[in-house]
Amino acid sequence: MDYQINDTILYGTQGVCKITGTVQKDFGGCVMDYYTLQPVYSDNSVIYVPMHNEALLRKMRRVLSPEEIYTLIQAMPRQEVSWIENENERKERCREILSRGDRLELIRAIKALYLHQQELQKTGKKLHVSDERFLKEAEKMLYDEFALVLNIKEDEVLPFIMKQIEIEGKQPV
Repeated sequence: MDYQINDTILYGTQGVCKITGTVQKDFGGCVMDYYTLQPVYSDNSVIYVPMHNEALLRKMRRVLSPEEIYTLIQAMPRQEVSWIENENERKERCREILSRGDRLELIRAIKALYLHQQELQKTGKKLHVSDERFLKEAEKMLYDEFALVLNIKEDEVLPFIMKQIEIEGKQPV
C-alpha cells in the first residue's frame, strides 16, 4: 500500500499516527528512506519507518471509516469470547493480538477481560496486573482510532459504544 504525506494511519501498538514526511537517515552506517510518523496523541515523539522494510511497513494500517466502526460496534454484542485459564498462554495470545492490531480480535479480547473482571469483582478479586495492562493497551488502541475517526474525545468512546449497542438492541429483529 502506498502512503502519502498527511495520511493518518495506525502503526503497530503506537496507535494513530500522521505521516508527516519522508526523510533519508543514516542509522548504523546505512542511508535509507524512512516515513516519519507523528503519533496523534503524543506530540513529543517521532517514529521512523524504513520504506523498504516489509515487516515494519505491514505494521502500518489504514484507519477505519466511520461506517466500518459502526459495523464493528454493532457486531460487539454477538462476539463470542472464551477465557484462557493458563496465564502464560493468555499473555502470549494478548501480545499477538496487540502486535496484529486486528480490531475484531481486540474487541473479543477486551470483552473477555471485561467479563472475567466482572466475575472476579463478585468475589472481591481483581484482574492480574498483566491482564489489566493488556486491557488498557487494547482499549487505548481501539478507542484512539474510534475517537479520531468519529471526531469525539477519547473519554467519550466507551459511552458512545454503549449507547450504540443499546440503540441496536432496541431495534426490531
